[in-house]
Amino acid sequence: MAAQHRVLVVDDESSMRELLEIVLAKDGYDVVTLSNVNDAIERLSKEAFDVVLTDLRMGTERDAGMQLLEWLTANSPTMPAIMMTAYGSVETAIEAMKRGAADYMMKPFKNDEVRLLVKRAIEQRNLKRENQALRKDQANRGRLENIVGKSRPVEELREMIKRVADLPSTVAIYGESGTGKELVARGIHSLSSRTQKPFVAVNCGGFPENLLESELFGHKKGSFTGAYDDKEGLFVVADGGTLFLDEIGEMPMSLQVKLLRVLDNNIVFPVGGTQGIKVDVRIISATNKKLDHMVKDGAFREDLYYRLNVIPIHVPSLRDRSDDIPLLMRAFVSAHATKMNRGTIQIMPEAESALQAFNWPGNVRELMNVLERAVALCRDSKLEITDLPQYVREIAGASANRVETLPDAGFDLEKYVAEIETNLIQQALQNTKYSQKRAAGLLGLTARSLRYRLKKYGLESD
Repeated sequence: MAAQHRVLVVDDESSMRELLEIVLAKDGYDVVTLSNVNDAIERLSKEAFDVVLTDLRMGTERDAGMQLLEWLTANSPTMPAIMMTAYGSVETAIEAMKRGAADYMMKPFKNDEVRLLVKRAIEQRNLKRENQALRKDQANRGRLENIVGKSRPVEELREMIKRVADLPSTVAIYGESGTGKELVARGIHSLSSRTQKPFVAVNCGGFPENLLESELFGHKKGSFTGAYDDKEGLFVVADGGTLFLDEIGEMPMSLQVKLLRVLDNNIVFPVGGTQGIKVDVRIISATNKKLDHMVKDGAFREDLYYRLNVIPIHVPSLRDRSDDIPLLMRAFVSAHATKMNRGTIQIMPEAESALQAFNWPGNVRELMNVLERAVALCRDSKLEITDLPQYVREIAGASANRVETLPDAGFDLEKYVAEIETNLIQQALQNTKYSQKRAAGLLGLTARSLRYRLKKYGLESD
């Protein structure tokens, strides 16, 4: 047992204090013993303990242990307390548990029982603190301050988040990949009355159809191969809170029917189950696809589209809020430098100009990743243009050499256009992992037009 775990024993019987100190010290606990509640409160006010064992009656005080329990509930709510008594009853045990006791122990007790209860109480304490830390982290991640920017599109986005946060309606978030759709969803949740309940996110495109169904709705033991135990679905996990369905356009049609049913009656049926589970969940969806086009093409259910699209929110691309790039780059550099213990890092003017000139087809996520790489590679405390990826530097060079007015001696227009097109095509291919279809979409070209340019500029082999 880890020696750093500290146990406070409060009992007016010296023999009981000595016994508990011997038993727990053998397991590696640091044990402090006291004989009355007042001394215990004074010690707890100054020092940290992991668990408290307290007698119910001490001297003439018939409810001394309850008084200590009330003090702990008010002043140290994550501190587990185990109530001990030789005068116990079922009613006393229930009352102690109602007032926040982690457990209850009757005198005389077995040494192994003490060890087990103390170990369990510390595990429960750790779990409670982890849950609190997780909720605090979720709240911090959902703050509107995390949506960096002062441009008009961002200000309008923040205002929209505030307006819809506490409404019960479903919200559909649209935007290109990397624009921060989940950040918007977290912002909505954090400003809503559901903020103390879970925010659960799931990528609908990240699971095969059968696993996504089990992930969302849960399953019963034996319902399919590998279902060795009952499993709660994310709808149940998110009960009282928010379920964020990312990439909703990737959801198979068969699951769209089941999702629509849950939205209609708030009842979830686990895979292989016949008993429905009532849930209270707010749905926020997100996609980088045009769902209305998918509805026309028969790839997405029209009735589900209207249920999800009650309040649509469009997240602007970084191209549409380029004024925010300086703020974003400084915020990301500062965050990455802190994470890597690099101290303060200055973005040099040439690097800043290159970052400002780039088109950022991958939006905020791409900018963040590029700057993480640059912070990791930069020397001393200066982020130079040489620390940026080559494709960013190339675009910056093309922008720097751009011809604004026609020179008196003229110049080679075809060569100039070819250089610009080549750089942009290479950038689009790199950012789509060389998917010609997606690259053509980024460039506003048809696949046929892109293939023509690849052949024209000798980029087919690339």
